[in-house]
Amino acid sequence: MIGLFDRLSRPILRALDPEDAHRLAIRALSLMPRPKRPLDPPELAVRALGLTFPNPLGIAAGFDKNAEVADVLLWAGFGFVEVGTVTPRPQHGNPRPRLFRLDADEGAINRLGFNNEGAATVAERLAKRRKGSGIVGVNIGANRDSADRAADYARLVELFAPAAGYLAVNVSSPNTPGLRNLQEAQALDDLLKRVLAARDRAGGGTGRPPVLLKIAPDLTLSGLDDVVGIARKHGVDGMIVSNTTVARPPSLREREKAREAGGLSGRPLFRLSTRMLAETFVRAEGAFPLIGVGGIDSPAAAIAKVKAGASLLQLYTALIYRGFGLLAEIKGALLAAVKRGNRGSLASMVGIDAAAITAETWPV
Repeated sequence: MIGLFDRLSRPILRALDPEDAHRLAIRALSLMPRPKRPLDPPELAVRALGLTFPNPLGIAAGFDKNAEVADVLLWAGFGFVEVGTVTPRPQHGNPRPRLFRLDADEGAINRLGFNNEGAATVAERLAKRRKGSGIVGVNIGANRDSADRAADYARLVELFAPAAGYLAVNVSSPNTPGLRNLQEAQALDDLLKRVLAARDRAGGGTGRPPVLLKIAPDLTLSGLDDVVGIARKHGVDGMIVSNTTVARPPSLREREKAREAGGLSGRPLFRLSTRMLAETFVRAEGAFPLIGVGGIDSPAAAIAKVKAGASLLQLYTALIYRGFGLLAEIKGALLAAVKRGNRGSLASMVGIDAAAITAETWPV
């Protein structure tokens, strides 16, 4: 069914304005019938964050901002879904146009600005999900006009703790002015202290959901030292590496669109995000697992992320260019990699290339 959806919808969606196409895709997915989800091979299961993922491949925040199709995406083959970014109050985001395809580069630029229906609506949808129907994480952020952004995050943690598989603290979007300042040492220290205290107060029916920190690929290495050190100090459960980049690699072919403000994702982000993943892995020293995201558009890219330090993976932009069939391709390659050399699981591959990657010339 999802293959038929792909074949019929992709030519139509590619002809539309990117944001209109995204809205139409969400609507179409929400109307799809859902037979019983096929089981993944047990070799693809990943135990991380105190959770068991049926496979390591998730869809990144930004696709299902308002938790409208999370269960459809799980049925389609994702091992987990991350909804959001969600803010306490509904937010329209930045003016349109604010989403641009870079077709020649198989990338995208967005400056959406945390457009979402607000925490109350998303929490209501998540509360209606059938228990045990799959892992859905919630990516949380502050309202643009908030006077106390750390308080926004703490409030969201308390609200979503009962229903979220995990919580992703997004301090790395480039599209909310000043948000990335929360990655600076003093601000991050205060933020994580408040967020984790809120998580421990909330508890809820699912106990203490894991809290992850999502970082930018544009951090300096000294900044990354601070971020990882503070994350370890507070006992964060994991990190997501990385968000979109404000950099514009000279190799981009869509020169005109590359001038648009916003975060760059897709294939052009792969080298930088993978380098930051490896740098984070060596600094974390096994204290917590990492989710690798940024430019995964092929089985080879997915395996490279695992070897750079990712226990779990996320993609999004590649679906625009490759469609949902990419999931089966990647899962097939990961399964073959596990079976090669009689590995019992992907865990034995995680981070085996990280040290070597950190010694390479910095990607541009």
